[in-house]
Amino acid sequence: MLCQELNNEQSLARLPAGLALKNALTAREAPRRGELSTRWMNIDEPTRNQVKALVLTTLGTPDIRAGVVTAQVVAAIAAIELPLGQWEDVIRIMLQNLQTTENTNLKQCTLQAIGFVCETIHRDILTAQANNILTAVVQGARKEEPSEAVRLAAISALYNSLEFVEENFKREGERNYIMQVVCEATQSSDVQVQIASFECLVRIMQLYYEFMPFYMQKALFGLTVQGMKHENERVALQAVEFWSTVCEEEIDLEGLREDALQTGHDPEHRNYCFAKAALPETLPVLLQLMAKQEEEDDEDDWNLSMAAGTCLSLTAQCVGDDIVGPVIQFVEANIRHNEWQYREASVMAFGSILEGPSPELLMAPVSQALTYLIGMMNDPVIKVKDTAAWTLGRVSQSMIGCIKPEIHLPPLIEALVRGLDDSNRIVSNCCLSLMNLAEQLEGDQGPDSPTSMMSPYFDGIITALMRITDRNTNEAFARTSAYEAISIMVTHSAKDSFPTISALSTTILDRLEQTIAVQNQIVGIDERNTHSELQSNICSVLTNIIRRVGKEIAVMADRIMTVLLQLLTSASKQSTIMEDAFLAIGALTTALDSDFGRYLESFAPFLFSALSNHEEYQLCSIAVGLIGDICRSLGSQSASYCNNFMTTLLQNLQSPVLHRNVKPAILSCFGDIALAIEGQFANYLDVAMSVLAQACNIRAAPTDYDMIDYVNQLREGIVDAYVGIVQGLKAAESSQLLGPHLLHMFEFLANVFSDPERSDNLLRSMIGLIGDLADSFPGGEIKQFLIQEWIAQCLKEGRSSRQQSVTTKEVARWAKEMVKRATM
Repeated sequence: MLCQELNNEQSLARLPAGLALKNALTAREAPRRGELSTRWMNIDEPTRNQVKALVLTTLGTPDIRAGVVTAQVVAAIAAIELPLGQWEDVIRIMLQNLQTTENTNLKQCTLQAIGFVCETIHRDILTAQANNILTAVVQGARKEEPSEAVRLAAISALYNSLEFVEENFKREGERNYIMQVVCEATQSSDVQVQIASFECLVRIMQLYYEFMPFYMQKALFGLTVQGMKHENERVALQAVEFWSTVCEEEIDLEGLREDALQTGHDPEHRNYCFAKAALPETLPVLLQLMAKQEEEDDEDDWNLSMAAGTCLSLTAQCVGDDIVGPVIQFVEANIRHNEWQYREASVMAFGSILEGPSPELLMAPVSQALTYLIGMMNDPVIKVKDTAAWTLGRVSQSMIGCIKPEIHLPPLIEALVRGLDDSNRIVSNCCLSLMNLAEQLEGDQGPDSPTSMMSPYFDGIITALMRITDRNTNEAFARTSAYEAISIMVTHSAKDSFPTISALSTTILDRLEQTIAVQNQIVGIDERNTHSELQSNICSVLTNIIRRVGKEIAVMADRIMTVLLQLLTSASKQSTIMEDAFLAIGALTTALDSDFGRYLESFAPFLFSALSNHEEYQLCSIAVGLIGDICRSLGSQSASYCNNFMTTLLQNLQSPVLHRNVKPAILSCFGDIALAIEGQFANYLDVAMSVLAQACNIRAAPTDYDMIDYVNQLREGIVDAYVGIVQGLKAAESSQLLGPHLLHMFEFLANVFSDPERSDNLLRSMIGLIGDLADSFPGGEIKQFLIQEWIAQCLKEGRSSRQQSVTTKEVARWAKEMVKRATM
């Protein structure tokens, strides 16, 4: 057996045997992991017990590499058996090992095994043994432990056990001891122990922020600031991560405080403002760390300079105005520095504080710096230019008022367009800046604007971006970024840019045809993925062109549909390009309205194939949405397809394979079909109402937040369906068909209203449905339902609550008038 080979001290194959044994017990993919678990449990119990006894013995092997692999095997078996109530003494046996041995290897590997078990098994299963586990790992992590390897294994195990020792952390004495041991470990002579202990502090701050004031004051401020200055970059990285975590926690707490105040409640948790208190100590260190770049640093590698920049950005969001003065001083002192690292750090620091402080405070320094920032796009060092482009993107996103069209816009766009022809590295940030400008400087009338501030530059920018998309490679995602920028430029263009968009659409179709023509010449997975990404980018631009020009796309519709059908024909069933093609066809459906009908017969086979492809649920979801688009566009002309539509949608609802997230969209689609074919929906009314009634009964447990979100989505789909059915039947003067279903509909709405977890969207939709029902029965036929107390409360909440949006209030006012008329 593999376990015997692993246990054999003379075997040269023990490491491969151990890895093979581990891989026979666990896998990353959940379905495969389930198969391996079942196979293990099907082995007879004596054999399983023999394997478990052998691996526990092997933890003490003199060969530490074999011991580490054994620890992984122990954890893999425990992950299968403990949830099933088996091998319940494994933790006890391992803890006994720690208490009764002086064998350093046995201690180290046993602690590693405990750590792996804590990492892989749900907290509820281990909570009962939390005290014993915590005692053992803290004992091993103490500074008195002579072996740093044992200490490292103990700190790592402590990290993995932190989540389920919540009760221990609530007790001051135990908490003090844990914090003492971890803080002392940050001063270990072993760098790996220091790294692990700072990682522990990061996790403790995430989980137990509310207990930290005493420890921050007594130790953590000093330890972590010193840690950021550590000569070892990995130690410094974790110390910086500690302060990033502090900021993230305090940003979340501030958001919760604002939410609580809006609802008239007191915040549940206090924000201790650690980041603000520590700012005089942390900020100078962060700014110096940002200048630690090296020219050969890979932009994809996480390093100390990047971590410090991220922490600075989070600190700005956390402390607000207090950060502006010191950072501006740093920028002024270093933006002309001879060393490029300081120039780059100053520009990065400036861009990092543009979110958080008040715009009024930032207005003057940004306005003063803008001309100089634009000039830095000519810096001889690429990293400085790249950061300048990023900072200009941040300015154009959040401080657009500082950009004076007549002063700044011409040199800014010139610099960004010139940057597009520079290194691939800076193309993405130049594209981001151009996208932000297009969004922020859109015409005053939105899509109906005859012109905009960007119109004079539109043709030149599109030409420059198209040169990037002509490249054969996508190094640093330059080509993808250029296509994304073209899409955004088109989306936010004014009408005087339509001639350029018309020429662009022809070029885009030419390129899409070219990619289809070479489809069969593609070999190799990487090449195929690159080709698929290119087609996806082109499709995205085409979709945005169609959405922007609307009905004017009609002159090219035949060619567009022909190319998209060719694309669907050539695509494999698993290809993601089908999703992009469907989105483009959806846009075309909306643009052409009833004229899309001439393409439906050719497209229908692809549509039904996607609806039946339950494994590719995202494609299936888009196809469901496309049915809605088709019905809305074709109206009663879609009736001849509705038998097939309804049959397929009902089959999908019953599928055990289809992802549940598609099902709310299917229910909503019933409403689209009913609204389109009006009285003809009577053929499907009873079966649709029966399915909706079943969906109404689905509930979520109070603590199952994923299920709560799903139930809200499901209910929104149900209400959308009811709205479409009610309005469709009313249009055909067939509202009386709803009679047998009204009691259940109102019971459902009452249940939704009484649910404290309902969303604002759901409340708005159900208020709209109440109004539609009242409008459909204006003669008092449903007065007994409309005079229920909860109806008045619902409408009042929609009209008056500070939590509700303007749209919800408007819908509630209309619904109130409809109810008033129907109950007179």
